[in-house]
Amino acid sequence: MSDSSQNSRRHSAPVVDGPGKAASRAMLRAVGFTDADFKKPQVGIASTWSMVTPCNSHINELAEFARDGADAGGGKGVIFNTITISDGIANGTEGMKYSLVSREVIADSIETVAGCEGFDGLVAIGGCDKNMPGCLMGLARLNRPSVFVYGGTIMPGKGHTDIVSVFEAMGAHSRGDIDLIELKNIEETAIPGPGSCGGMYTANTMASAIEALGMSLPGSSAQNAISQEKRDDCKAAGEAVLALLANDIKPSDIMTREAFENAITVTIALGGSTNAVLHLIGMARTIGVELTLADFTEIGKRVPVLADLRPSGHYMMSELVAIGGIQPLMKMLLDAGLLNGNCLTVTGKTLEENLAEVAPYPAEPPIIAPLGNPIKTESHLRMLYGNLAPEGAVAKITGKEGTRFTGSARVFGSEEEAQARINDGTVIAGDVVVIRYEGPKGGPGMREMLTPTSAIMGRGLGNDVALITDGRFSGGSHGFVVGHVSPEAFDGGPLALVENGDTITIDAEADTIDVDVSDDEMIRRRAAWKQPEPRYTRGVLAKYARLVSSASTGAVTDQE
Repeated sequence: MSDSSQNSRRHSAPVVDGPGKAASRAMLRAVGFTDADFKKPQVGIASTWSMVTPCNSHINELAEFARDGADAGGGKGVIFNTITISDGIANGTEGMKYSLVSREVIADSIETVAGCEGFDGLVAIGGCDKNMPGCLMGLARLNRPSVFVYGGTIMPGKGHTDIVSVFEAMGAHSRGDIDLIELKNIEETAIPGPGSCGGMYTANTMASAIEALGMSLPGSSAQNAISQEKRDDCKAAGEAVLALLANDIKPSDIMTREAFENAITVTIALGGSTNAVLHLIGMARTIGVELTLADFTEIGKRVPVLADLRPSGHYMMSELVAIGGIQPLMKMLLDAGLLNGNCLTVTGKTLEENLAEVAPYPAEPPIIAPLGNPIKTESHLRMLYGNLAPEGAVAKITGKEGTRFTGSARVFGSEEEAQARINDGTVIAGDVVVIRYEGPKGGPGMREMLTPTSAIMGRGLGNDVALITDGRFSGGSHGFVVGHVSPEAFDGGPLALVENGDTITIDAEADTIDVDVSDDEMIRRRAAWKQPEPRYTRGVLAKYARLVSSASTGAVTDQE
C-alpha cells in the first residue's frame, strides 16, 4: 500500500486492517462493505435529518448524495445521524432551554461517532441553526479533513410570509388587530415546505459565515433546500473530502484567525443574527483561535451593512439566491480590501482563487446596496459595556429603531413572566423590559426571546420599548434589543440587582449600557442578593449549567 493511501486511511486502517480486525470487518460487511471498501478511506456523513422540523426534513436525501459523492471520489461513505431541535417550535416554552444545549450535544455526538468508528474524513449537513455551529465544533475537535454542507433555505410562504410573520401575527392578534381566522391563515401558509427559516435569521447567517470561513464549498450557503443545486452541492462535498484527504488539509488549516475575521465581515455585511457572535466565538475557541467581543467591534468599524434582508429589511434568502447568493457580495468585499483572500478553503484553493471568476450582481439589485451607499456605514452588531454588562452584551441595532434609548426598568425573572405582562398591556411605551435568570447557567440554556420581541412588535411598541436580557435572541428578532448580558444574573451579575423603576440607558453609538444607580446603592443591593436555587439538578440541563462558560466566551462546555 502506498504512503499516500495509508495516510488517507490513518484513522480507518487501525479499525479494519489485518487478521486481528476480522470481527470489525464482519460487522461492516453486514452494512454493505465489500473487500474493496476496506482499502478505501472512510468518510462519515453526519446527517442532521429529522422530522422534528422542516429545516431538516429533507436532509436524509441530501446525505445520500453526499455519500454517493464520497464513493465516486474513491472513498467509502458511511451515513450516521445526530440530533436536531426546532427553535421555531420550542420558542416561548420551557423546551427552548434545550436549544443552545443541542449545539453541544451535536458536537459531542459527531466527535463520539467519528472518534469511535475511525472515519478518515467527514461531511456534516446542517439545517436548523444550532446544527451549523454544532457540526463545525465537532469537526474542529476531530480535526480531520471535512466539509460542511448547508441544507438550504425555505421558500417564502403566501404573501411573502415566513415563521417570523407567524410570531408577529400572534402579537397582532393579542392586540386585537387581526382575528383568529386571519391568524390561522398565516399559520397555515407561512411555512410551505422543507428548508431553514427564510430571512437572514440565524440559520442563513451561520451558513453564510461558514462559507466565508472556508469550510463550505462556494455557493453552499445560498441555495434553496429543494433544488438540483443543493443536491449537486452535497455530491461535490463528498468528493471534496477525498481531495482534502489526499492533500492532508484539515479544519485547523482553514479555520484560522484571518478566516474568522472573514466570517465576521460577511455576517455584518449581510445584517446577520446576534447569535453569530456567540457561535463564532464558540467555534473559534474549539479550534484554538482567540476571538473576543472586541474583534466584532473592531471589524464592525470598517464593514458596512449592505443587505436589505429580513428581519430588519424586506427580502428573503431565496430572493438573494435568485441573483447569485453571497458570492458576488464576497467578491465586492474582497475587491474593497475587506476580506483576506489568502485564506485556504475546502476547495484546496484560496478564497481569492474561488472568487476570481465570480460575476457581479445584476445592475443595482435592491437586495444588496452598493459599498458607496450602504444601508448602515458600520456594523449593526454592537458590543455594549457598562455597569450593567462589565463583560459585555450584544445588541442588534440597524438604526431603524434609533441608536439611543432611555427608559424605566420593568423587571421579570423569566421569559414567561415578561410574555404575560406584554400580552396583557402591563408593558407600556418608555419601558425597558428586563428578562433575567435566562442566561447559560440561570435558564439554564440561554433561551431566545423571539416570542416576547415579536409580541412587542405585534403590539406596535417596537420603537417605544427596549428589551435587555442575559438570554439571547432569535435571528428573527428585531427592535431595540440587547442580549448576552454578562456576567449573567445567576452568577450575580449587575442585571440581578436591577429594580423596577430604575432608569436604564442603552447607547449604540457610545456602545454603553448603564443603570442610573449609585455604586453605594448597588453595593447595598448586592449584599442583600441571594443566588436562586438551580432550576434543574439532574439531567442534561443540570449538566450543561455546571459546565457552560459565560456567553462572552461563547457559552462552550469543553473549555480548558
